[in-house]
Amino acid sequence: MEVLQNYIQAIIFCSSSPVAIEELQKCLSETLQQEITISDVLESIETMNQRFAEASFAFQIYAIGGGYQFLTKPDYQEAIGLFLKQKSKRKLSVSALETLAIIAYKQPIAKSGIEQIRGVSCDYAIQKLLEKELIQIKGKADTIGRPLIYGTTQKFMEYFGINHLKDLPQLKDFVSEENIIGEISDN
Repeated sequence: MEVLQNYIQAIIFCSSSPVAIEELQKCLSETLQQEITISDVLESIETMNQRFAEASFAFQIYAIGGGYQFLTKPDYQEAIGLFLKQKSKRKLSVSALETLAIIAYKQPIAKSGIEQIRGVSCDYAIQKLLEKELIQIKGKADTIGRPLIYGTTQKFMEYFGINHLKDLPQLKDFVSEENIIGEISDN
């Protein structure tokens, strides 16, 4: 079991993106020349995560983006945030973030649909999001002119640290003060 765990660690560690459980299972079966089941892999990951839960480890294996990846523990978020902020040179502009949010929540969506929501042209923002591989062309709409439709990518999931689109924040997650007309405040 320890040998299996070492191979799993090596594979996940060397991958720059989340590794799907099926990929792990196939690679391990071929490498070790014996049948390794998905449940063997999941059990090994669980065992390792129990060990990584100790304070002496700054990382764990997380399920993210449809696979497994080594990530640092939330306790180190502030230090990592500062480090990445200093290192980050390619931030998303406000217009790119707005465009990305519309695509994420309304996908698949055509450029005209995005522009209708934003009220401005989004050619540049879409081009930058495509270059950064946060969105991709999902096909063509079945409407007049057959416009391209866009959707998010796995890289989007990794970038925002989510595993599924259903993990995106919902409107109910944001608390807002109610505006009641005609009510006098105590101020």
